[in-house]
Amino acid sequence: MQEIVVSTHLPASPDAVWDAAQTTRLLRYVSRPLLHFAPIRPPIWPERWPEGEHLAGLRLFGVLPIGRQVIGISFPPPEGDKRFIRDNGRSAMIKRWDHTVTIEPDGEGTRYEDRLALDAGLLTPVVALFARVFYQHRQARWRKLTAAGFRFEDVE
Repeated sequence: MQEIVVSTHLPASPDAVWDAAQTTRLLRYVSRPLLHFAPIRPPIWPERWPEGEHLAGLRLFGVLPIGRQVIGISFPPPEGDKRFIRDNGRSAMIKRWDHTVTIEPDGEGTRYEDRLALDAGLLTPVVALFARVFYQHRQARWRKLTAAGFRFEDVE
């Protein structure tokens, strides 16, 4: 098992970040162009993430199929000003993908953190390297989106 932690400061209020983080549109935006998530079950993404398991097909760079992933959404209770979204997912290759997003006030903005515990057997080091790059990419996309005032159409 390996743990990865990547965090950033976002120039937006914690409430605005929290609201956006609960949308499936945000996942699609921050993942592009590195990963494309296509809904399988349910067949159409809901506007906001409900708790429960959601099956997605993944494509690297939107083209190369790399398998299916269960996205297991839950909302752990807040701890003071900290709010959490948890994806306790898995796939055929990845036995454990326990990802927690933490959103909390940070000065005039928000501290956003991705924390991942993963187990992919012998492939764990390779998957961990990809996950680190992926979370750094996602957070760069978050910064771009928050700087644009959450106007997806201006930054897609």
